[in-house]
Amino acid sequence: MKLVRKLAVLVLACVAGLSGAVAPPAAVASAANCSPADLPVRSPDVLPLFSSPATIHGQLCLPDGAAPSAVQLLVHGGTYNSAYWDLPYQPDQYSYQRDMAKHGYATFAVDVLGAGQSSHPLSLPLTVWAEAEALHEVIGQLRGGAVGGIPFGKVVIVGHSVGSGIVASEASTYKDVDGVILTGVTHIPSIPALGLGAALGLVPAFLSSVKNAGDPLYFTTKPGARGPLFYNSADADPAVIAADEATKDQVSVPGMGTVAVFGIVVPVTLGINVPVLQAVGSDDVLFCGLLALRDCSSSASLRAQEAPFYSAAAKLSVYVLPNAGHSLALHRNAGLYRDATRAWLDSTLGI
Repeated sequence: MKLVRKLAVLVLACVAGLSGAVAPPAAVASAANCSPADLPVRSPDVLPLFSSPATIHGQLCLPDGAAPSAVQLLVHGGTYNSAYWDLPYQPDQYSYQRDMAKHGYATFAVDVLGAGQSSHPLSLPLTVWAEAEALHEVIGQLRGGAVGGIPFGKVVIVGHSVGSGIVASEASTYKDVDGVILTGVTHIPSIPALGLGAALGLVPAFLSSVKNAGDPLYFTTKPGARGPLFYNSADADPAVIAADEATKDQVSVPGMGTVAVFGIVVPVTLGINVPVLQAVGSDDVLFCGLLALRDCSSSASLRAQEAPFYSAAAKLSVYVLPNAGHSLALHRNAGLYRDATRAWLDSTLGI
């Protein structure tokens, strides 16, 4: 019933358009040692075996004092950019990067190719494998000291939603990270919710308010669609959803399609040979519930269902954030999820 209500709200939101939208909040600064960085990577071309120069943009956030020897590489989901990890609204409560810095952790949040301030190649060749290869290059540069002049000895790669599919593909292919965190994803999504969400909630980015929209195969969400798709309204601040809407981005159809099939449904996670933390919101209508064949009511129940998709080397840990929807990092109780992440980093990886 909850899914039906959410989809009904989505239909009404798409019909109503902007008429009931909440005004986006002004950005609020928060003290943190954050700085931008642009890294050269290869971008896929339409012709096979060819690539061209491209740039991945990111934001490095460091704690006070000596630089940590480990860093979390943060990879956003589809129709997001790196603002997912540093939302310009009440950063003390909602910014993953600034909260991690306060607790002594370094993070580097990137805009994937096609989003934010990174290069926007043609959408057709921008598949999950192309995105994974670009992240592999970023990891090498993090280890080599190209970001902030710090040669990080440990890299933990963290994904959200579509970004989790990219992360799983990168970690299983290149085996170049020390830990993996996958959020906003399970291996059996709700096909009805995803299908109706795509049909009713997406629009070509060039017809939207997205800045620097790409070619016609780049899509974003319609006004009013993000709330019912990505949030449990009982645990979400309307101003956060407005800030989410104001900073939304685009995703390529080839990228989203190949991530869905080869990064999520097909268990590439079996190839991950380092510890994994999987975190979801208990009320994620896209990946949990009856229509997703996934019980997200507790960490234990979800782990039992997800464990067959991982090797023993993954030492799978699972965390469920109560009452949160799909974008769990942006709910009122997201601090609990960040605490659980730090506890896992400490106990499992010694970070």
